[in-house]
Amino acid sequence: MTRASDVRDYDADYDDHDVITSGPKHEAAGVKAVMVSMQRGLTQMGPVRTTAALTRLNQRHGFDCPGCAWPEEHGGRKIAEFCENGAKAVAEEATKRRVTPEFFARHSVAELQNKPEYWLSQQGRLTHPMVLHEGDTHYRPIAWDDAYRLIADELNALDSPDEACFYTSGRTSNEAAFLYQLLVRSYGTNNLPDCSNMCHESSGTALTESIGIGKGSVTVDDLIHADVIVIAGQNPGTNHPRMLSILEKAKANGAKVIAINPLPEAGLIRFKDPQKVHGVVGHGVPIADEFVQIRIGGDMALFAGLGKLLLEAEDKAPGTVVDHEFVAAHCAGFDEYAAQTRAVDLDTVVEASGIDRTQLQRVADMLIGSERTVLCWAMGLTQQHHAVATIGEATNLLLMRGMIGKPGAGVCPVRGHSNVQGDRTMGIWEKAPDAFLDALDAHFGITSPRKHGYDAVDSIRAMRDGKAKVFMAMGGNFVSASPDTEVTEAALRSCNLTVQVSTKLNRSHFVPGRKALILPTLGRTDRDIVDGRKQLVSVEDSMSMVHLSRGSLKPPSAELRSEVAIVCQLARTLLGPDHPVPWETFASDYDTIRDAIAAVVPGCTDYNTRVRRSDGFQLPHPPRDSREFPTHTGKANFSVYPLEWVPVPEGRLVLQTLRSHDQYNTTIYGLDDRYRGVKGGRRVVFVNPTDIARLGLKPDDRVDLISEFEGQERWAKDFLVVPYSTPEGNAAAYYPETNPLVPLDHTAKKSNTPVSKAVVVRLQRREGSAS
Repeated sequence: MTRASDVRDYDADYDDHDVITSGPKHEAAGVKAVMVSMQRGLTQMGPVRTTAALTRLNQRHGFDCPGCAWPEEHGGRKIAEFCENGAKAVAEEATKRRVTPEFFARHSVAELQNKPEYWLSQQGRLTHPMVLHEGDTHYRPIAWDDAYRLIADELNALDSPDEACFYTSGRTSNEAAFLYQLLVRSYGTNNLPDCSNMCHESSGTALTESIGIGKGSVTVDDLIHADVIVIAGQNPGTNHPRMLSILEKAKANGAKVIAINPLPEAGLIRFKDPQKVHGVVGHGVPIADEFVQIRIGGDMALFAGLGKLLLEAEDKAPGTVVDHEFVAAHCAGFDEYAAQTRAVDLDTVVEASGIDRTQLQRVADMLIGSERTVLCWAMGLTQQHHAVATIGEATNLLLMRGMIGKPGAGVCPVRGHSNVQGDRTMGIWEKAPDAFLDALDAHFGITSPRKHGYDAVDSIRAMRDGKAKVFMAMGGNFVSASPDTEVTEAALRSCNLTVQVSTKLNRSHFVPGRKALILPTLGRTDRDIVDGRKQLVSVEDSMSMVHLSRGSLKPPSAELRSEVAIVCQLARTLLGPDHPVPWETFASDYDTIRDAIAAVVPGCTDYNTRVRRSDGFQLPHPPRDSREFPTHTGKANFSVYPLEWVPVPEGRLVLQTLRSHDQYNTTIYGLDDRYRGVKGGRRVVFVNPTDIARLGLKPDDRVDLISEFEGQERWAKDFLVVPYSTPEGNAAAYYPETNPLVPLDHTAKKSNTPVSKAVVVRLQRREGSAS
């Protein structure tokens, strides 16, 4: 194989055969992370802009990272309060590269739809609103007023508001999200799909059932002072790198970390903090005290097995394991849970999870010995068919031990995008509760619809079936974030109009409806000046802290509009001048938006004052704050579901989709995955060496991946086979390249989240491969 070049021309295509592998790394961060961060910044932004951006990133008077939702610590902050991927995200947004109307004149839609996602992301910031009329081959410029009128005309021509879908990305601020849902409900629909539907919807569903609120119950300080931290289905080294510094502090306080994951990720092995001496010249800090290499889909069985061992320990020493006082006062369903769990067959647990009894007992003993336990998880749990049941089973272990509403203990779903949790708080939800809608109506004098709307998967189905004809996305890359790529693309192309509010190019721009708009918007790093006054926005992190974000860089074009401005002008055009919502006022002064939020959104009283505090403010969380559980029983509910796992069919593998270290969600920063030892390409599939031999393959073979679901096949072609430490019967590959394999109709029960972490595939060797 030829060696990949270290630096690629951002205006050149790449050959995904040009890839080398070198084996996985066993540590995360360190000096290399600093070097990569600075190189990306200097390449994209130049030295002056790099300094201006990175010195304000995640600082109190700066802007919030457009990457993950990991919170900052209270009190003093480090000079460099960011991670490698945060620096990459800022470099991508604050780049000096520009996508102008001349770019679109040079490149047809047909040409651009065949460009790789990486190539598109490297072209730079959008500068002008663009339109693609039916029959056109190229996008062309359009005036803002004409763009708003086009959207309004298409929406008003629909037979029902329910024929339109309004998507939201986690990048959207609280202010923009609140106005967006207000616009959509004023128009007359609850079709508000968002990125939560495809990632942590299972977490919200499970936690609402268990504790009555679909958010985590811990703070950063709880993690630092925990005795045991369980990290399940999460790769913090790549997805939430700043979490590693918190784990390092917890370890210094004596915490033990249990890592549950199919892959031995570098960030769960060892962390080298580049801001500390031992992270530069030393060996760093070991993170995982116990690595539990779970089989894909076996987590529920693992948690059920641990529950059985904890109950058996309680039987041997009554009162030493189960917190009977907490269970009696605050829980419902314990007896049913205990009866089912005592009947669990440990041989079945071993078969389903791949974890032997010796390690199972070690983990149980760690939980028994802990006075303060935090459970963290991400998409490894949420994107399973039995995800809601799995998260419920894991939460049972905490309820049994009284680990909710206790310092140093609780549940911690680690959200992936910077304001995805804030969007939901602001009402971006297709199933908003009546109490929220009642407050909205009372404050604004509107009548919100009560019929539940479409989530992300149902929106695709509706477009596919001709039930939805207009699609608007406030940020994000819907095509590359969604399952079943061929079906998703066909659904969007069938629309009368697609609208993408974006900062940069992505695949969704080139999967247009009969008419299409690209509306360029300000990013987190950009100054937002209205009538000579700098506007501020706010966001909510993964632990319910709300704080301000202040863009400081000159926008890439005078033609850009803020998301707030776009929503308000569209509302005026669509709803008319007599609509009771004061859209003009909101557009001119964001403090007035926050006053409206304070009047409508629970927990946001005196929003403008509290959000200006140095660390912002924390939203209320009854289970955490007072051990009150707003469930249907009025108590925390033990979860009782039949045990499920994912067996591996003969001659097949179970595939999980995942990120490389050089991407964030659907944004591809580069073509390397440093921690997994992949350089120069993305079409690789990680397979256990035993499975490679069993399937008659060899390392470096090139294969097609073929998923099988309910008698249908889906193909993703030409992947390099890479030997890797995965459980036998399991495999892993990057998304969005493998999204075509994920069936639209294979979703998690109750949450309707696509099952991207348990795709049954076969590997078919390509002609002329190495074998």
